[in-house]
Amino acid sequence: MCVPFAPTDLALVARALDSAGLLLERGYGLRIEKAAGIGTARGFERAIARLAGLLRERAAPDAEAASRAAAGELALDWSALTPRAQARAVDRAAKAARDITARIPARLRETLGRAAVGLVQDVRLAARERQGLAIGVDFNAVDRRVVEHVVRTQTNFVRDEFGRRSDRMSARAREAVASGLERGLGREEIAGELAEMARSVIQGKSPFYWEVVAGAFMATGRSYAQISAYAEAGIDRYRILAVMDAHTTPLCRFLNGKTFSVATALDRFDAIDALEDPEQIKAALPWGRQARDPETGEMHIYVERDGARTTVASYPPGDVTRIRARVSDEELEGIWGFPPYHGLCRSVTVAVF
Repeated sequence: MCVPFAPTDLALVARALDSAGLLLERGYGLRIEKAAGIGTARGFERAIARLAGLLRERAAPDAEAASRAAAGELALDWSALTPRAQARAVDRAAKAARDITARIPARLRETLGRAAVGLVQDVRLAARERQGLAIGVDFNAVDRRVVEHVVRTQTNFVRDEFGRRSDRMSARAREAVASGLERGLGREEIAGELAEMARSVIQGKSPFYWEVVAGAFMATGRSYAQISAYAEAGIDRYRILAVMDAHTTPLCRFLNGKTFSVATALDRFDAIDALEDPEQIKAALPWGRQARDPETGEMHIYVERDGARTTVASYPPGDVTRIRARVSDEELEGIWGFPPYHGLCRSVTVAVF
């Protein structure tokens, strides 16, 4: 699948983005936002915030239209309908919402494509200027695959999320109708509850969804582009570098300083790039979680894959300075070759000379 913008656009963006500028579209024009490079924590966070805002803006009209369409299908005299007719009405509402939100991924594709080009360009600039890697100015074949991959996978994630929202709305609508009838509510009252439910489920209650989408997109694309630069420069290994501050997660503290193989990371990208199903991609790139051991009280950092939990590290509650590994570095590389390791992960990679 090709990213839907012309090669001439790629060249234009590459020339314009000489310091991690994120290309933002406004109305019918284009505007370049200059910022600190995404290699810095501040620049990365600003880039995520800008991209999240733009994605939210692009998706909002269809999400709002979908919730209105669903509410319109649900504005019925439910007491006059048989259970079968009620089920059909709910199915029509879910379909109406799904048909409209199905347009959202296409609306995001060009925005994400342009952002991906800017991201890879900034990574290459940083690799040359800050890490001293001997690489060219133009994108290599892996870079172009990275751009296409992150756009394709992220739009697929968004597609599936809005499909799940339609399914959740369907289940919630059935419950709301049954509850309204049981409470003796009238047609207008039930319709009002259903309209509010459709709005909150389809448009989303959490204001952070698009930040998570943008963060995963930026962090994954940055890692892939960095690996591509290391391979082009003949670098064999890279080191994980966490942003160490009050917001650093125990997982990133644990992985900080670990070194992994560039060749293994490229093989991992090849395998992931061949996947289409978002659930398979999530399984191949699991995010870390943590939980307290009910017996010992220790905090466990773990991943879940194929229904099994693997504890990779643990530490005494409240003392992240005493994290100890529960698996070898080779096993770690098989689980997490490169960031992101969790939502809004800020860890990066640096070349090992």
